Amino acid sequence: MEQYSTRQNKIAKLLQREMAGILLQVNKANFTGKLISVSVVRITKDLGIARIYLSIFPSDYAEEILKFLKVNTKQLRGELGRKVGKSLRVTPNLEFYIDDSLDYIDNINTLLDK
Repeated sequence: MEQYSTRQNKIAKLLQREMAGILLQVNKANFTGKLISVSVVRITKDLGIARIYLSIFPSDYAEEILKFLKVNTKQLRGELGRKVGKSLRVTPNLEFYIDDSLDYIDNINTLLDK
C-alpha cells in the first residue's frame, strides 16, 4: 500500500470535491437519469497526475460515460483549474477510471446468497 503525504491527501480531497461538482454539471447536460460520483482521487507524488475513480450507476453506461470524459479531459481540466487555481499552482493532468468495487461487492453478495 502506497503512503500518501498530508499534502497529497489534502489536494486529493480538494480535487475530489471540485470534480464532483463539475461532473454534476456534465451529468445534467449530457447523461440525464444516470449517476456519476467521484469515489476516490489518487494523486502522484509530484502532484502531476490525478487519477479519478468514478462510480457510475447504472453501470451499463460506464464505458460510454468514461469514453465521453476521456474525450473531454482537456475541457474538464480547464474547468477544474479555474476552480482550484487559487489553491494550486499547476492543475494536475486527469486520468479517469471506473471504480467497479460496488459491482464487485454486489457480485459477492449474490454468490453468498446462493
